Amino acid sequence: MRLPRIFRTTPFRLTLLFLASFVFAASALFVYIYVATAGEARRRTDLDITREMHSLSATYDRGGVDAVNQSVIERAASEQPFLYVLMDKNQKRISGSIAGSPVDRFDGKPTWTTFSVGDQDPQGHKVEHPARGLQEQLNGGPILFVGSDVARDDAYVARVVGALQGSGALVVLLGLAGGMLMSRNVSRSMAGLTTVVDAVRNGDLGARAPVRGARDEFDELSAGINEMLDRLERSMAGHRHAGDAIAHDLRSPLTRLRARLEVAYLDVEAGKGDPTQALAQALEDTDGVLKTFAAVLAIARLQAAGTAPDPVLFDPSELAANISELYEPLCEDKGIDFAAEFTKDLQARGNREFLAQALANILDNAVKYTPGGGAIMLRVRRRSSGEIEFSVTDTGPGVPDGDRERVVERFVRLENSRNEPGAGLGLSLVAAVAEAHGGRLELAEGPGKVGEMGPGLRVALVLPRA
Repeated sequence: MRLPRIFRTTPFRLTLLFLASFVFAASALFVYIYVATAGEARRRTDLDITREMHSLSATYDRGGVDAVNQSVIERAASEQPFLYVLMDKNQKRISGSIAGSPVDRFDGKPTWTTFSVGDQDPQGHKVEHPARGLQEQLNGGPILFVGSDVARDDAYVARVVGALQGSGALVVLLGLAGGMLMSRNVSRSMAGLTTVVDAVRNGDLGARAPVRGARDEFDELSAGINEMLDRLERSMAGHRHAGDAIAHDLRSPLTRLRARLEVAYLDVEAGKGDPTQALAQALEDTDGVLKTFAAVLAIARLQAAGTAPDPVLFDPSELAANISELYEPLCEDKGIDFAAEFTKDLQARGNREFLAQALANILDNAVKYTPGGGAIMLRVRRRSSGEIEFSVTDTGPGVPDGDRERVVERFVRLENSRNEPGAGLGLSLVAAVAEAHGGRLELAEGPGKVGEMGPGLRVALVLPRA
C-alpha cells in the first residue's frame, strides 16, 4: 500500500527521526524523574518512621515498658499516620494499632519490611494499602514495630508518572502535527519549483519559480533558479537572434556579390569585360563579406554570452599605446595630426582582444571621417567615479544629436558616410563590447566647428571600476 505523499517527504521523515530521538531522551528523563520522586518519597517515609522509633525508644529509656506501652496506646488512638505493635521479648503482642508484626523472622537487629495493611473504603469494601515499617528491640527489653501507610506517597508518584506520560503523548502528537504542517509547507514550496522545472523541461523558458517574500532558503533557491532561467533565456534568445541576424545581415552583401559576379560573367562572355578585374573585384567583395560575417558573429557572441569571455586584469594605457602605434602612421599618411594622452598606473578588467578590436574600430572611424589637416586625440584616464575611460576625439563632420542612438545599430550609415567603405558595424561592435564588460559607449560633440572642419565627434568607451 502506497503511503500518502506527505508521509514520504524528507521533512516528515526528519520530523519522525527527531521525534524518535526526543522520545528516547524524554523516556530516560521520565525514568530519572520517577526514580528520584519515588526514592525521595521512600526516604521521607523512612526518616519519619526512624524519628518515631527514636522517640518511643527514648520514652522506654525514661519510663520502662509501662511508659512506652502508654505512649503507644495514646499514639495509636490519635490521628498520627503511624502503625504500632509493642511486643515482649517472646514477640507476644502487648498493644498496638495492628494485630501483629509483619516481620516473620526477627533476630534482634533493626529490620525494615514492606507489607500491606487492610482497610475499608467509603462503600465498606476491604482494600489493601501498601505500608512500610521498622522493627527494633528496645535496649534488650520489649520489641517495638513502627510502620507507616505509604499509599499517599505511591498515589503521588503515580500522579507524577501519569502527568509525565500525558505530557509525553501530547508532545508526540504536537510533534507529528507540526511535522505534517511543516511537510505540507515544504511540499507546497517544492511543488512550485517542480512545476517550473517541468515547464522548462517541456520548453517553456518563461516559467519562473514563485518567491514568497519570506527570505528563507526556499526564496533564495527560487531567486537563484529564476536568475539561472533568466540567463538561460537570454542565452537562448541570443543564439536564436545570432542565427537570424547572421542570415539577415549577410543576405544583402551576398546578393550584391552574386549580382556583380553575374554581371562580370555576362560581360566576359560578351567579350566586353576583363576576367582578371572581375576576379579581383569578386575577391574584394568576398573579403568584405567575410569581414561583415566576422563582425556580426562577434557581436552575436557577445550579446548571447552577456559577459565578456576570459576577463583579465591589464593596463589600459599599455593597450591603448599598442593600438596607437598602428594608427599613427595612417594619420601621417592622410595628413592628420595624431596625439595621445595616457594616465599611468591604471588597471582594468576585461577581454583584451575584444577591447583592442573595439578601440581599433573607434580609431578606424576617426581616421576614415577626419579630413586631411584635421586632428585626432586618443586619451586613457580614470574618471572621478573610478571608471576607466578610452576616448577618441576627432575634427570630422561628427554625428548629429538625433542620430547618436541610431548610429550604434547594425548596418546604419548616415548620409555623409555613404561614399566611405564599410558595412556600418564598427560602432555596433564597440557598443556590444562595452555592454559585455558592464560599461557603456558615449557619443558627444567634438571640439566644435573651425572653418570647414567640425564639429567633430568624441567617442568614449567607459569601463567599470576594476
